[in-house]
This record gives sequence, structure tokens and C-alpha cells, in this order.
Amino acid sequence: MKPFWIKTTVVFCVLLASGAASASSRLTPGECNDYPFKPLSKPVTHAQLMQELSELESVGYQASGGDDSYYPSEIQEAEARLQLKYRADCLGENVKVPTAPIIYSAGPGGFE
Repeated sequence: MKPFWIKTTVVFCVLLASGAASASSRLTPGECNDYPFKPLSKPVTHAQLMQELSELESVGYQASGGDDSYYPSEIQEAEARLQLKYRADCLGENVKVPTAPIIYSAGPGGFE
């Protein structure tokens, strides 16, 4: 019988690999034609907001960072990255989309 830690390590690696694969996925045609990229005629739904959060996280936004001292700079940078992703995936433009976590080391507001 395999030790518990080997099974745990295998499960962790599979979860990590699937998370990395989903984070780097392209926007689908449905996502390209939905909120936040296209104006809506109805109020935004909870599902659409959760999808937007997932898309922001795929370009490096960390909603659970716990430090609000750089808000709104972090979310604005993530939104700019998401627009690049939209341009690359939906419009076919040749742009590079950064996916590294958004980290600010300067003072509040991101400038120092």
C-alpha cells in the first residue's frame, strides 16, 4: 500500500496542472461576445461577474491578496491585461498578454 503522502502529492500535482491549464486558456467565442467585452441590454448576472473574476485571475489578478493598499491599481492593471487577452483571442491581434501575478512593491497608489 502506498503511503498517504504519495497519494496526496499526486492529487496536488494534478490539481495544480489543471489550474495552470485553465488559467492560460483562450477566451471562447461565447466569452468574447459577453460581459465585460460587449455592452449588455440587461443587468449583469452573478454568473457573469464570477466569469469576469475568473478571467481577471487568468491574467494575474489576485482577488484574495488581502492587501487593499494598491486598490484600484491592481484591478485596473488586470482589466488592461484582460483587454489585451480579448484583443489576442477574439480579434486575432498579435499581442502578448502578461499572466504573472500583479505585485506592487512601491507605496500605496503604485508610485514612489
